[in-house]
Formats: sequence, C-alpha cells, structure tokens
Amino acid sequence: MRRRRNRRSTSRTRSAGQRSALARAFGCARVVYNDALRARETARSEGLPFPKTGDLSKSLITEAKRRPERAWLGEVSAVVLQQSLRDLDTAYRNFFDGLKGKRPRMGTPRYKSRKDTRQSVRFTANARWSITPGQKLRLPKIGDVKVKWSRTLPAVPSTVTVVKDSACRYFASFVVETGPEEVLPEVVPELGIDLGLGHFAVLSDGTKVDSPRFLRRAEKRLKKAQRNLSRKEKGSRNRNKARLKVARAHAKVTDARREFHHQLSTRLIRENQAVAVEDLAVKGLARTRLAKSVHDAGWSAFVTMLEYKAARYGRTFVKIGRFEPTSQVCSQCGVKDGPKPLHVRVWTCRGCGAVLDRDINAAVNVAKAAGLAVPACGAQVRPGLVPAPRSEAGTHPTPQPSTAR
Repeated sequence: MRRRRNRRSTSRTRSAGQRSALARAFGCARVVYNDALRARETARSEGLPFPKTGDLSKSLITEAKRRPERAWLGEVSAVVLQQSLRDLDTAYRNFFDGLKGKRPRMGTPRYKSRKDTRQSVRFTANARWSITPGQKLRLPKIGDVKVKWSRTLPAVPSTVTVVKDSACRYFASFVVETGPEEVLPEVVPELGIDLGLGHFAVLSDGTKVDSPRFLRRAEKRLKKAQRNLSRKEKGSRNRNKARLKVARAHAKVTDARREFHHQLSTRLIRENQAVAVEDLAVKGLARTRLAKSVHDAGWSAFVTMLEYKAARYGRTFVKIGRFEPTSQVCSQCGVKDGPKPLHVRVWTCRGCGAVLDRDINAAVNVAKAAGLAVPACGAQVRPGLVPAPRSEAGTHPTPQPSTAR
C-alpha cells in the first residue's frame, strides 16, 4: 500500500526579487480565494445555484486577466490561482462534513487578510516546477530558490507547497508517494501514559518525564520583546522589525517543543508494543487558570504524534475515555477511593493499605482500562501494613534472646 507523505525543507530566499515574486504569488492567490468566496456567499444570500469551481476559474482567473484592473493576475503561475480555488472547495467540504458528523465541527470559510502573517501557495506538476541538478527549487515565474534540505526525497514529488510563517521564514513542503513503512520487530513491554503539568508524562513502569516548560523558560525574553514592540509607532518599519523579533522568539519556543515531542514519542513507540493514553479535554482545561501551562505542554500534538507513529511502525495505540476514574481507583485491589484534591500526590488505599503514587497509579489504570498487560506494582510507593501471624502475636511466654549489641 502506497501512502502520500509531506517532506518539509527550509527555503533560503536571499534574493529580494524572489521575495517580491513570492509575495506577489501569495497576494494573487489570496485575491482569487476571496473573490470566489464572495461569489458563493452572494449566490447563497440571493438563493441562486452554488457556483461550480470550473465556472469560478473561468470568470475569476481566465476572464479577469483580460480586464485592466485584474491584469496583474497574469504575473503569477495560473496553477497557483487554481489551487487557491481548490483550497476553498476543501474548506467548504470540511464545513459540511462537520455538520454531518463526519468530522469535528468547524466554522464556515472566512476571508483571508493581507495582514495574515502566514501565507502559502501550492504548485502541482502542471506548473512544471522542478529540482535543479544543483539541488535548487525552480519555481515558475519566481526562479531558482536555494533550499536547505532536511532529508533526501524518497521519490519524485508531485506537489510542492511554499509557506511563509509569521517569523518570515520560508518552507517548502513536498508530497511524495512512498511504500509502507518498515514494521518494527515485536517487543514485550506495554505502556500506559498519564499526561500532566508537574511531570509532562508519567509511565506505568514508574518512569517520570519532566516537563521542559519551554514557554515558561522563555517568558523573560518574550516579555522584553513584547515591551519593545508596544513602544513602537503603529505602521512604522521599526514596529515591523520588533514584531519579527517577537515572532522569532515564539517560533524558537515552538520548534523546541515540537522537537521534544518528536523525540519522546519516537522513543516510546520504538520501545513498547502497545501504548495507551487518556483522552484529555484540552479545550476545557485551556479555559482555566492553568491555560498557559496547558498550552505550553502541547498534549494534543504529542498524542497525535503517538497515534500516527504507532500506525506507521505497526504498534498498538489505544485512547481511553476521559471519564475513566484513573486517579480514584487503586491499581492494586481495584477499590474506588473517591476524588482527591490536586495537592494530594501520595495516598493510602483504604481497601488494601497500599501507599500509592497518584500519577503512577493513574498511568497503570490507563493501561488496564486499555486492556494492556502491565505490572500493577509500578504504582505502589511502599507496601502496606501486613497483619502478623497468630503465632507471632501477643507476648511470648519465655524471654527471647536479644539481637542488639
């Protein structure tokens, strides 16, 4: 079975002419997208039939180029403009699929602004883009762009998407056809993971992974950059320079967090045959006083990485319901001991007397709820009090020899 995968590389657009050409392509794609969205919204409000993509392409691209007020659309590749219309079709399709329950609900397509800090254009094979023998990316009506390749492409790419992020960095994302990934050899361990804020992840084998807190550690630098930005006059060049400094500081935090997620998720998938996590209500937690710490942890991105890497390498991934009382049930005897405040990190089971670590106990219960075979002893801090045998209870009739020196 062949799959389509994206490969991203950093594009170094040192030429001012290439940056201007890319900005022109971004702007033309945005104008066509907004014109098509306006045409469909107007047809909906007036009760007219929904305009098809072919009709929009003819009126908004082919015929618009012949008019003086839209003649500048001919300065960019026509494939970029056509792909912009396909992006609008995808946005509408996702919106209607959300109404039908086929995917999570999302809002209606919105107009794109020229002030958006993230811009992108896509080139398909029809645009006749290519990779030169000197490993440069040749784009139509833009030129040969220097690329810092992150990896070697496994096959001939069919599509390339050029993205400019808020930190004014350019990325090239390739779509290639690849075969099935190599399935990793089977291993014995099966793992339950409890995600948190004190520790980023607590594993059912007793391992605790500290939370890097990338955003918290960068707050001092971000605060200084934000203060410098607020003092600049709006619309000035100095304000734009200060905005780029803030964006680059945030991009540095984002890249460090993503790298941490990739390294940890890859290690867990390689070392364990099955992995189980809890379905956390991240949106709800992000509305509490812990919002900054929740966003800094990035649980959703980490769980997504675990899921697709497990499918890629032949591992088992299980996500249990968020209403499982993993922190209330003793992993030793199964007695539900009731909810506990967050400051209670160690508690004693009233059923068996085991002294349990809250986080490790929750990780073991996550694995059990997922049907994984894990040792329950990982949750125990120390054994509980065991009643003495009847023969040893009470007072001995005869004095016993002392063992103290």
